[in-house]
Amino acid sequence: MSKFAAIRNSKNSAKSAKAGKYALRHRVAVVAAGAGVTAALGAGVATAADGGLLHLTAGASKAVAAQADAQAKAAADAKAAAAKAKADAAKKADAWVKPVEKYVLGEPFGIAGSHWAHKHSGQDFVVPTGTQVHAVHEGTVVKAGPNGGGDGPAYGNAIVIKHANGIYTQYAHLSQIQVQVGQQVSTGQQIGLSGSTGNSTGPHLHFEVRTGPDYGSGIEPTGFLRAHDDAV
Repeated sequence: MSKFAAIRNSKNSAKSAKAGKYALRHRVAVVAAGAGVTAALGAGVATAADGGLLHLTAGASKAVAAQADAQAKAAADAKAAAAKAKADAAKKADAWVKPVEKYVLGEPFGIAGSHWAHKHSGQDFVVPTGTQVHAVHEGTVVKAGPNGGGDGPAYGNAIVIKHANGIYTQYAHLSQIQVQVGQQVSTGQQIGLSGSTGNSTGPHLHFEVRTGPDYGSGIEPTGFLRAHDDAV
């Protein structure tokens, strides 16, 4: 190889080495730039994902809070309803009601007449046979049966209920008795059906308010009911 050729080969080798170094640096730069873009893109994706997660979390929290509020409201409403029902039940227990719903007032308390050995001992409520008869107040049945439940045949089928404070009520001339002695009854509970048994001139309910369980202790019943907030 001539001297000139050797010099030329040396120069070519240097150029090749220099070109290789430049290509290597270029590839490194491109890779680095790509990595930067990838990193930047990754950061953006991560940021978007975090934002979406926060949005979903906030939405879930609102849904849970709304459900908790709804449950709390339902519980409060149920508690209020239970309290109202309890108060209504207590009010009903303390109330006095009419023995029949629709009626015409018949013979009043205390009048004389041929139908009674003495004066009329109660108030007549003129109603058709089979009308529902209700306990005017809660209490305990102390008499129930024919022969006035023990008060005499003039009353026919009859019931006597003992209430608080020594008050008793009687329901006579019934066509049907639906309670028995010793039974606890509530205010307004159906206890029998009206009729015309015993010494009766037609279908009606004979109703008495008494200070004792037996005949002869009656007091004026309509005034008593009115005094206990039940207009008759």
